[in-house]
Amino acid sequence: MSSYPATTAQLRAANQERVVRTIRSNGPLSQAEIASRTQLAPPTVSGIVRDLVACGFLHSEGGMGRRGSRVTIAQEAGVVAGVDVGHSHLEVSVADLGGTILRSRFIALSPDTDYRKALALANSLVDETLSGAGRAREELRAVGLAVPAPIGSDGTLDSGLSLPGWVGVDVRREAEAVFLCPTLVDNDANLGALAEWTFGAARGHNDVLYIKLGTGVGGGFVLDGRVYRGNFGIAGELGHLTIDEYGPLCRCGNRGCLEAYVGGASLLRQYAQVGEAVSVASLVASAVGGDGSARRLIEDAGRHLGKAVSVVVNLLGLSIVVVGGELSEANELLLDEVRASLRRHVIAPLDQQVQVLASTVERSASSLGCVLLALDAVEFRANESLRPG
Repeated sequence: MSSYPATTAQLRAANQERVVRTIRSNGPLSQAEIASRTQLAPPTVSGIVRDLVACGFLHSEGGMGRRGSRVTIAQEAGVVAGVDVGHSHLEVSVADLGGTILRSRFIALSPDTDYRKALALANSLVDETLSGAGRAREELRAVGLAVPAPIGSDGTLDSGLSLPGWVGVDVRREAEAVFLCPTLVDNDANLGALAEWTFGAARGHNDVLYIKLGTGVGGGFVLDGRVYRGNFGIAGELGHLTIDEYGPLCRCGNRGCLEAYVGGASLLRQYAQVGEAVSVASLVASAVGGDGSARRLIEDAGRHLGKAVSVVVNLLGLSIVVVGGELSEANELLLDEVRASLRRHVIAPLDQQVQVLASTVERSASSLGCVLLALDAVEFRANESLRPG
């Protein structure tokens, strides 16, 4: 699963990335603390810090030569933007290079908005958000972009289930032409998994399955400390796992997909037979407020989800599953059913060891993941700018 540097330059770049990630995750550290946490030799750490301070990426409080000086990411090194394009929303966040989100802007977006209009709107929001954060456009180092669909190995968006106006688009190329800076693109669930693994409920675990329950059902993996996308970029598409081949028709064209039982759009259609809920959030509010029909729908969704997740847990031996998205706001009403279903279907001893947890960065998971993706692009640029020591 892991890839290893093949050249001295690649090894140096990888070590620089380890140092920067460690500072970002833990805050100001001395060089001795960095060496301890990264398991790099102190002279290696010293050389990396010296070079990154020289190029303006890091700052050493009290100067490089003073013992115990704390090393931080320089505020003046720039900012990044995260752009989360959802099924029906657009969220833009601006963050410093330490990963702290400085300002965000959220607006509704029509599902049939084509990519040109969506990217132009996102670019305007980037300008607005930068201005609100007191930062200039010239400080923008990179953009991370999330879309609610798999990105193929060739960089194109192949599925129009969530974003019909984006089919066949080389998203990264088009986005870079609009934002005029390095841009990385990924599926929103993958980025949610990255955010949970870095800062949220899955922190400290090497392997995690993150499930995003919104209008549809998305999934993302972190395996062996890396986001796993598979050869075709579609790893984690849990929503289209077949539960019953004779079940209800799914929007993908198949029958009995998990999304047809658990997805927010499907739950709202079912609830319309007995009540009125205009959104997943209002359905959850009705369930939490004691509405029997809404509660039953969410409990049934939890049971179906647990059965589907058990297949993944059995195959990969995962010990932690994090559930996010709007439906996760139902909390234990949903999660207790997922856990009970898992216990019935997961082989021993996993049935007693698998944790099912609610997201701890929810409502910001994809946005935070976008920022983390953008930071990867910045680190790469910083690495290229340095002379071998």
